[in-house]
Amino acid sequence: MYYAATQAEAQACGTRPAAVAGGGNSAGQAALFLSRSCAKVHMLIRGDSLEASMSRYLINRIKQNPRIIVSPRTQVTALTGIGQLEGVRIRRAAQPPVSELPIHGLFVFIGAKPRTGWLAGQLAEDSHGFLLTGTDIPVARLDDENMNPLFLETSRPGIFSVGDVRSGSVKRAAAAIGDGSMAVRLVFDRLQSAGITDAISSSAPPHLAL
Repeated sequence: MYYAATQAEAQACGTRPAAVAGGGNSAGQAALFLSRSCAKVHMLIRGDSLEASMSRYLINRIKQNPRIIVSPRTQVTALTGIGQLEGVRIRRAAQPPVSELPIHGLFVFIGAKPRTGWLAGQLAEDSHGFLLTGTDIPVARLDDENMNPLFLETSRPGIFSVGDVRSGSVKRAAAAIGDGSMAVRLVFDRLQSAGITDAISSSAPPHLAL
């Protein structure tokens, strides 16, 4: 199962059939890319059609591509195979029996919902609930309007957001790791600007690092 469709994933699938779960632009681009090498690419979407969630130019290209098969009102219920993926079980709306689709690669592009409800609105969010950081935060939503938030810093000074929960992130593990590494330096910069690091350095044992 994959969350990105790059040359590496396409080579892993080879010419064997694959499936893309999702009906947005990312899913459409992935399906078109995979269709260059895969004999068949099944697009499994929960909606009635692609029109509600995909750009028209992508829809037209998908309709013209004989290797892409769009299955509306369809959900994946299980993965099958021993040692490797051999297929998925799918359920179509208004059709109770579960059927099996033989594939050798499943690409998931169904979006993400951030789990930020526990913050109870204490940090500025975008319309989808992802945390706003840096220059993306409107001045009116800053806890301190005189503060210029650093990159990855939220609306509350000293609190940083990294990875998928951050608004505008690319939703990739490598990018999240990079965010985390960058945040370490930014935390130090925020402490330094507040004059806190000098006090810590003078009292902390030599092995303590920030």
